Amino acid sequence: MKLNEIRDNPGARKNRTRVGRGIGSGKGKTGGRGVKGQTSRSGVAIKGFEGGQMPLHRRLPKRGFVNIFAKDYSVANLGKIQEAIESGKLDAAQLITGEILVAAGIAQDSRDGVRLLAKGELTTKASFKVAGASASAIKAVENFGGTVEVTVPKKVQEAPATE
Repeated sequence: MKLNEIRDNPGARKNRTRVGRGIGSGKGKTGGRGVKGQTSRSGVAIKGFEGGQMPLHRRLPKRGFVNIFAKDYSVANLGKIQEAIESGKLDAAQLITGEILVAAGIAQDSRDGVRLLAKGELTTKASFKVAGASASAIKAVENFGGTVEVTVPKKVQEAPATE
Protein backbone atom coordinates (compact mmCIF):
# COMPACT_ATOMS: atom_id res chain seq x y z
CA MET A 1 0.00 0.00 0.00
CA LYS A 2 1.26 3.45 -0.93
CA LEU A 3 0.30 6.87 0.41
CA ASN A 4 -1.63 7.68 -2.78
CA GLU A 5 -3.68 4.48 -2.37
CA ILE A 6 -5.09 5.38 1.07
CA ARG A 7 -8.87 5.71 0.94
CA ASP A 8 -11.73 5.91 3.43
CA ASN A 9 -13.83 2.81 3.91
CA PRO A 10 -16.80 2.69 1.53
CA GLY A 11 -19.68 4.66 3.07
CA ALA A 12 -17.49 6.39 5.66
CA ARG A 13 -18.19 9.82 4.17
CA LYS A 14 -21.66 10.79 3.02
CA ASN A 15 -22.61 14.04 1.31
CA ARG A 16 -25.10 16.16 3.17
CA THR A 17 -28.62 16.51 1.78
CA ARG A 18 -28.91 19.73 -0.17
CA VAL A 19 -32.33 21.07 0.80
CA GLY A 20 -34.31 23.91 -0.68
CA ARG A 21 -33.37 23.46 -4.39
CA GLY A 22 -36.82 23.22 -5.96
CA ILE A 23 -39.74 20.82 -5.61
CA GLY A 24 -38.33 18.41 -8.21
CA SER A 25 -35.52 17.41 -5.86
CA GLY A 26 -37.98 16.05 -3.32
CA LYS A 27 -36.32 18.10 -0.59
CA GLY A 28 -37.44 21.55 -1.68
CA LYS A 29 -40.01 23.86 -0.10
CA THR A 30 -40.15 22.49 3.48
CA GLY A 31 -36.79 20.69 3.17
CA GLY A 32 -37.84 17.39 4.76
CA ARG A 33 -39.14 19.09 7.91
CA GLY A 34 -42.83 18.56 7.31
CA VAL A 35 -45.35 21.39 7.67
CA LYS A 36 -45.56 23.87 10.55
CA GLY A 37 -44.97 22.90 14.16
CA GLN A 38 -42.05 23.19 16.55
CA THR A 39 -39.64 20.91 14.71
CA SER A 40 -40.14 22.68 11.39
CA ARG A 41 -38.49 25.75 12.87
CA SER A 42 -34.82 26.33 13.61
CA GLY A 43 -33.28 26.04 17.07
CA VAL A 44 -35.25 22.99 18.23
CA ALA A 45 -33.70 20.43 20.60
CA ILE A 46 -36.29 18.33 22.41
CA LYS A 47 -34.46 15.26 23.67
CA GLY A 48 -36.61 13.26 26.03
CA PHE A 49 -39.73 15.32 25.25
CA GLU A 50 -42.84 13.14 24.88
CA GLY A 51 -45.48 15.59 23.74
CA GLY A 52 -46.40 16.76 27.21
CA GLN A 53 -46.58 13.25 28.70
CA MET A 54 -44.27 12.80 31.71
CA PRO A 55 -40.91 11.78 30.16
CA LEU A 56 -39.50 8.34 30.85
CA HIS A 57 -36.52 9.65 32.81
CA ARG A 58 -38.91 11.38 35.20
CA ARG A 59 -41.36 8.45 35.44
CA LEU A 60 -38.75 5.93 36.59
CA PRO A 61 -37.83 5.82 40.29
CA LYS A 62 -34.45 7.11 41.41
CA ARG A 63 -32.55 4.84 43.80
CA GLY A 64 -29.42 5.12 45.88
CA PHE A 65 -26.89 7.83 46.50
CA VAL A 66 -23.95 8.98 44.38
CA ASN A 67 -21.16 10.60 46.34
CA ILE A 68 -19.71 13.27 44.05
CA PHE A 69 -16.74 13.68 46.39
CA ALA A 70 -15.73 9.98 46.30
CA LYS A 71 -12.10 9.29 45.40
CA ASP A 72 -11.47 7.70 42.01
CA TYR A 73 -8.53 5.33 42.50
CA SER A 74 -7.33 2.75 40.01
CA VAL A 75 -6.29 -0.59 41.45
CA ALA A 76 -2.91 -2.33 41.31
CA ASN A 77 -2.73 -5.85 42.73
CA LEU A 78 0.50 -7.25 44.17
CA GLY A 79 0.22 -10.41 42.08
CA LYS A 80 0.16 -8.43 38.81
CA ILE A 81 3.09 -6.31 40.02
CA GLN A 82 5.10 -9.49 40.74
CA GLU A 83 4.34 -10.78 37.22
CA ALA A 84 5.52 -7.46 35.75
CA ILE A 85 8.75 -7.58 37.78
CA GLU A 86 9.44 -11.14 36.60
CA SER A 87 8.73 -10.25 32.96
CA GLY A 88 10.99 -7.18 33.14
CA LYS A 89 8.30 -4.50 32.74
CA LEU A 90 9.11 -3.13 36.21
CA ASP A 91 12.44 -2.66 37.96
CA ALA A 92 12.09 -3.64 41.63
CA ALA A 93 15.36 -1.85 42.51
CA GLN A 94 13.80 1.54 41.71
CA LEU A 95 10.95 3.34 43.48
CA ILE A 96 7.67 2.22 41.88
CA THR A 97 5.18 5.11 41.58
CA GLY A 98 1.61 5.26 40.34
CA GLU A 99 2.74 6.77 37.02
CA ILE A 100 5.17 3.88 36.46
CA LEU A 101 2.38 1.35 37.19
CA VAL A 102 0.10 3.08 34.67
CA ALA A 103 2.89 3.19 32.05
CA ALA A 104 3.57 -0.53 32.57
CA GLY A 105 -0.13 -1.31 31.98
CA ILE A 106 -0.76 -2.68 35.48
CA ALA A 107 -3.13 0.10 36.55
CA GLN A 108 -5.40 2.36 34.56
CA ASP A 109 -5.02 6.12 34.61
CA SER A 110 -7.37 7.70 37.14
CA ARG A 111 -8.21 11.05 38.64
CA ASP A 112 -6.89 10.43 42.16
CA GLY A 113 -4.03 7.99 41.54
CA VAL A 114 -3.28 4.32 42.13
CA ARG A 115 -4.23 2.23 45.17
CA LEU A 116 -2.22 -0.85 46.10
CA LEU A 117 -4.19 -4.00 47.00
CA ALA A 118 -2.95 -7.34 48.37
CA LYS A 119 -4.51 -9.71 45.82
CA GLY A 120 -1.84 -12.16 44.76
CA GLU A 121 1.61 -12.52 46.27
CA LEU A 122 4.70 -10.31 46.11
CA THR A 123 7.96 -12.24 46.48
CA THR A 124 10.39 -9.43 45.64
CA LYS A 125 11.68 -6.52 47.73
CA ALA A 126 10.17 -3.36 46.24
CA SER A 127 9.45 0.22 47.32
CA PHE A 128 6.22 1.95 46.38
CA LYS A 129 4.95 5.53 46.36
CA VAL A 130 1.21 5.42 45.69
CA ALA A 131 -1.93 7.42 46.48
CA GLY A 132 -3.40 4.67 48.65
CA ALA A 133 -2.77 1.16 49.94
CA SER A 134 -4.69 -1.41 51.95
CA ALA A 135 -3.29 -2.47 55.33
CA SER A 136 -2.76 -6.04 54.11
CA ALA A 137 -0.86 -4.78 51.04
CA ILE A 138 1.45 -2.65 53.19
CA LYS A 139 2.06 -5.65 55.46
CA ALA A 140 2.79 -7.94 52.49
CA VAL A 141 5.31 -5.49 51.01
CA GLU A 142 7.03 -4.89 54.36
CA ASN A 143 7.34 -8.66 54.96
CA PHE A 144 9.88 -8.75 52.10
CA GLY A 145 11.76 -5.66 53.31
CA GLY A 146 10.02 -3.19 51.01
CA THR A 147 8.40 0.13 51.87
CA VAL A 148 5.09 1.76 50.98
CA GLU A 149 4.74 5.55 51.02
CA VAL A 150 1.13 6.70 50.81
CA THR A 151 0.64 10.18 49.37
CA VAL A 152 -2.91 11.13 50.24
CA PRO A 153 -4.25 13.96 48.06
CA LYS A 154 -4.32 17.22 49.96
CA LYS A 155 -7.76 18.40 50.98
CA VAL A 156 -8.89 21.85 49.91
CA GLN A 157 -8.66 24.07 52.95
CA GLU A 158 -11.61 26.31 53.59
CA ALA A 159 -11.04 29.97 54.29
CA PRO A 160 -11.42 30.85 57.99
CA ALA A 161 -14.69 32.56 58.83
CA THR A 162 -14.25 36.24 59.66
CA GLU A 163 -16.55 37.67 62.25
